[in-house]
Amino acid sequence: MPPGLNPFDIRSAYKLSGSHGRGRTVAINVAFHNPNLESDLAVYRRQFHLPPCTKANGCLRVINQNGGTTPPSATDPTWAFESSVDVDAVSAACPDCRILVVETDDNFFTNLFAGVDQAVAQGAKFISNSWVLPEASFEGAFDFHFNHPGVAFTFASGDHAGVTQYPAASPYVTAVGGTTLARAHNRRGWTESAWSDTGCGCSLFEPKPAFQHDTICTNRTIADVSAVADDFAVYDTTPFNGSTGWFVANGTSISAPLIAGMYALAGNPAPGTFPNSYPYAHRQDFFDITTGAADGFAAMPGYDAPTGIGTPNGIRGLRASSGEWYGAA
Repeated sequence: MPPGLNPFDIRSAYKLSGSHGRGRTVAINVAFHNPNLESDLAVYRRQFHLPPCTKANGCLRVINQNGGTTPPSATDPTWAFESSVDVDAVSAACPDCRILVVETDDNFFTNLFAGVDQAVAQGAKFISNSWVLPEASFEGAFDFHFNHPGVAFTFASGDHAGVTQYPAASPYVTAVGGTTLARAHNRRGWTESAWSDTGCGCSLFEPKPAFQHDTICTNRTIADVSAVADDFAVYDTTPFNGSTGWFVANGTSISAPLIAGMYALAGNPAPGTFPNSYPYAHRQDFFDITTGAADGFAAMPGYDAPTGIGTPNGIRGLRASSGEWYGAA
């Protein structure tokens, strides 16, 4: 068995057994082209006895930022590894989900935003993003890319402890922090603490959304929810740091696609609602992470910056219900 956490661990730790996302599509937005993505994903899924997800059976689609099938001309090993992390994490959380990968021409922010827009245009209801930009005073001008009621956007909170990043800071997205997960002899079978490198804190520029009521920050507080960001098994054959094969990955770039897959398990978002509000109405359906810290922001009982509401205990906390928040941020 490859080292690192695998789909069996993910589904055990977050109580996902019995849930399936058959017929639902999770979109992943990445830069550059990964020529080995389909074959690497096949190895990962065979290793863990997951159903095949190929272009031929319609489970996997890979398009460019314009919606076509001609791939970007360049390959970047770091981004190829990122795309492998993303598809493996979605597979771990939601083995029956379809996967749509949008490969942008490069990692320039305008093209990454174009990739987001293309995922929306393709009808995706769950869109995972594991890229970050430094916060800037003009970032609110780009929030319209995520102002789509009925679509769940997940964004990694970043891997710089206690630092806020955009677009995770946008009040329209689910900012996903990171945790460290380990097996334990307790009722859950696992212990979980805030990952020490998780991005979190108070947005420098974005206002606090109506559904956030913490006193940690006057502005938007990051994160909303969290998932493991440490010790995750990934298969990738585009040479990364001179190596290929099985890796143990770290980073909130694991957490974001895991949560996107769990949103898909929970069902399509309700029309007119913003799914990043759902956890705040379902705190009882999350594991409250109370240990660990990231650069002065400590996990504590209840809501906190590094882990947000907590990590999913099943999928009910990611599902719309009566009493949800229905307005713009």
